[in-house]
Formats: sequence, C-alpha cells, structure tokens
Amino acid sequence: IVPEYARIPGFLSPTTGLKFTDMPNGLAAISKLGAQGWAQIFLFIGFVEANIYNEQVNDEPGNYGAGFLGVRSIGIMSTGFEDPEIRKKKLNAELANGRLAMMAIIGMFFQDGL
Repeated sequence: IVPEYARIPGFLSPTTGLKFTDMPNGLAAISKLGAQGWAQIFLFIGFVEANIYNEQVNDEPGNYGAGFLGVRSIGIMSTGFEDPEIRKKKLNAELANGRLAMMAIIGMFFQDGL
C-alpha cells in the first residue's frame, strides 16, 4: 500500500539509471528489475538459508531453533514453550496464519493481474 502514496527518492540501480519512482507496483515490477537485481535477491536468500536456517532441531521439519519470530537467529534468546499442549496450539496457529497469508497473496496477485 505504501508505494501507492509515497516513493523513496533516489536510484534503485544507479548503474542502469533505474529510479525508485520508475519502478511500477505489483507484478509489473518483476520484468522491470533486471537480472542483476534478481541475482542479488537470490544470493541473499541463499546466504540466509545456508548460514542461518540450515539445520533442524529435534528432527522437526521447519524447526530451525530460531525461536519466536526468529529472534534467536539475531542473538536474542527465547525460552520457547515448555508445555507441549501450548506449543502444539501455537504451531497450529502459525500454520493457519501461514495458509491465510498464502491465500491473501494469491488474491492480491489475481487482483493485480486483472
């Protein structure tokens, strides 16, 4: 919503002359970014996957030991949830919220594509 009302001044890519104001909103931005921008994004994602989220704790898929909101991965420790019922309830809520977010982003893609 923010790019609809305000843009950051300056260049997104000084070497290609691409300004923040030139970048369209939504799915149209995919083709405007360029190969170097996508390479930077994928390299950053690969770095995070390889160095931060690279092991599972207690053989649980998706449990990387990052704690609540991933605060353990930036050095802030979290005690977690010791009670298994509370932990199960929190994990189910996280799954439900993730599914809702996926449906919301697909709806936004569909709306933007029309």
